[in-house]
Amino acid sequence: MKQALIVQGGWDGHYPKETSAIMAEALRGQGFEVEVADTLDGLRDGERLKQLSLIVPQWTMGHIEADQLNPLLEAVRSGVGLGGIHGGMGDAFREQTEYQFAVGGQWVAHPGGIVTYSVQIEDVRSAITRDLDDFEVTSEQYYMHVDPVVEVLATTVFEGIAAKPVVMPVTWTKTYGEGRVFYCSLGHTPDVLELPPVLAMVTRGLVWAAKDRSLGV
Repeated sequence: MKQALIVQGGWDGHYPKETSAIMAEALRGQGFEVEVADTLDGLRDGERLKQLSLIVPQWTMGHIEADQLNPLLEAVRSGVGLGGIHGGMGDAFREQTEYQFAVGGQWVAHPGGIVTYSVQIEDVRSAITRDLDDFEVTSEQYYMHVDPVVEVLATTVFEGIAAKPVVMPVTWTKTYGEGRVFYCSLGHTPDVLELPPVLAMVTRGLVWAAKDRSLGV
């Protein structure tokens, strides 16, 4: 059985326990054995981490020690999947640039706060986004620094913040060493994560990162 570790904590405004529970349930529905931890200390055991299929950080902001971060990064470089959502993965451990490099991006701002915006599916052939249509969501619209090597699966457009519209990745994949990395900037609150297209995209993305062959990839 594939094993996943979700590490929840950090800023409470992103509902780490509630959103982690949603992702844990989704993964269990895909046949994963899931452990949910409330501390970063479990990341210190690098050999154990390398036995996992997937690590999901759900830890907005916060601080991570070198002996917690380095085993995490080494596990992903060795082939363990890394996947997550919103600030729990895309705005964690702000001083750790190597972590941001592994993720493929870092949150910058969400102009306007809670707004209604469109998400456009860009890659209709991907196992993560196939059969999904463009949709609207009312939530934070993440403006991010993004690694140009990421494979963009979904985008959103920012109007009125620059001389021309800005197309911003919402969902992407990349590799870090031998590990697959999945990220989706949606999921500010549990109700957003539970929207059918969002939950489908996130569940598929986590499964993909774990190299689960049920997706056919």
